[in-house]
Amino acid sequence: MKAVRVHRFGPPEVLTYEEVPRPEPGPGQVLIRVASASVNYADVMRRSNAPYPFPTSLPFTPGSEVAGLVESLGPEVPGPSVGTPVFALVGQDGSSGYAQYALAEAAQVIPIPPGLSADAACALAVAGLTALLVLREVARLQPGERVLIPGAGGGVGGYAVQLAKLLGAGLVIGAASSPAKHAAARASGADHVVDYTQADWPEQVLALTGNQGVDVALEMSGGPVFAETLRCLAPFGRTVVYGMASREPLQFDTPSTLRFFYNPSPNQSLHVFNLGLWFGLRPQLAVAALRDLIGFAASGQVQVQVGQVLPLAKAAEAHRLIEARQTTGKLILRPWAES
Repeated sequence: MKAVRVHRFGPPEVLTYEEVPRPEPGPGQVLIRVASASVNYADVMRRSNAPYPFPTSLPFTPGSEVAGLVESLGPEVPGPSVGTPVFALVGQDGSSGYAQYALAEAAQVIPIPPGLSADAACALAVAGLTALLVLREVARLQPGERVLIPGAGGGVGGYAVQLAKLLGAGLVIGAASSPAKHAAARASGADHVVDYTQADWPEQVLALTGNQGVDVALEMSGGPVFAETLRCLAPFGRTVVYGMASREPLQFDTPSTLRFFYNPSPNQSLHVFNLGLWFGLRPQLAVAALRDLIGFAASGQVQVQVGQVLPLAKAAEAHRLIEARQTTGKLILRPWAES
């Protein structure tokens, strides 16, 4: 079968499209003929050996989420039956998603409901599930609360805007870095959008809340945007950090740091989120949330954000687009498409 492999860390060019043996499912595993594989920023970090919560051993195949058809079942796996359309999280055994066939643990294989395409199912999981868990389980968003979502024109951010509305947020403010991403944030349902490349964007957020601040803030950029996000918090506000797209360490400016840690009146909190640990330590809750998310999409309550679709052979181009921040919606690779 064809797969994309990484034999050395480096730029997108280290992604090689090559022939590899087809894996066979072991006990508790399902082999999937992959129709769609999603591309995530985590794949970029692993490829370039950037700081990542889990070490990556060479060589490896990137990709953590796929959709396709059940090809075969391992011993003692009762289903889904061969030919069933499914979505799955993959990668536990090193046989990951940028490939024509992928192995998944049976517990992390979910049938795709009618009306949801493989591309759409694949576009939901990591981005949509991150947004749902961050808002509902970590920040514990309450109806009527005000939410700030930097990166609102991207994958997780776009779902976060929709889900914040679905969970009853009273005001959703998106922050994005370009006119195209501003438009994407508004299309997702943001009430207001600010440009976080402007120096006064935190003041704009405060003005939009009547100088009260936001109750929940999501943060995925790192660097100075982190400290600027803290300035937007209301008393009892919660910030959840779920990424570091700039690859810059979180920066605290002195006034924000002092207010955050030493002023007794705000009672603000800071949380750090990693999706992999949810599947490692709270798998039942994570899978239940994923089923909820698929239900939201199947019912039309959440619009799936499929962006560009490329053949598997152009995985390096997909990584270049993500690193240049030239994508809106989820970027999908199709392993069986002609290059």
